[in-house]
Amino acid sequence: MEFTIQTTGRGLYDIRKEVELRVHGDCLVHVFVLHTSASLLITENADPDVLLDLNQWFEHHVPDGDPSYRHVDEGPDDMPSHIRAALTQPSLMLPARSGRLILGTWQGLYLFEHRSRPHQRRLVVTLVPSVFPLPTESTP
Repeated sequence: MEFTIQTTGRGLYDIRKEVELRVHGDCLVHVFVLHTSASLLITENADPDVLLDLNQWFEHHVPDGDPSYRHVDEGPDDMPSHIRAALTQPSLMLPARSGRLILGTWQGLYLFEHRSRPHQRRLVVTLVPSVFPLPTESTP
């Protein structure tokens, strides 16, 4: 199943609900982002400062407009977005029970947009039926 997330630019976008709309029963859920300048991340969802700090860390360590980057076809954020995506991940596998993702108490599922301008990001969700019983409660 494929769906699209509209971003407004660089940042983290909670996609848990969008993914869960496509999940049925007990299964493993594979989520894949079809872009080389965006990624997926599981991180804390309670304190919004975590998301701000993650963005700040990447801005500091992988700055836009670094003169050493050769790949700048789409602007000063082009190569940094590819590096940021390479440091994170394009796909995740998560368990689900009764159509809901099993995440820890403070965990959220995010699309990490690495470009500075808005984009439409395509994601694919694949469900793998559960062969073995899943745990009865999530671990925080």
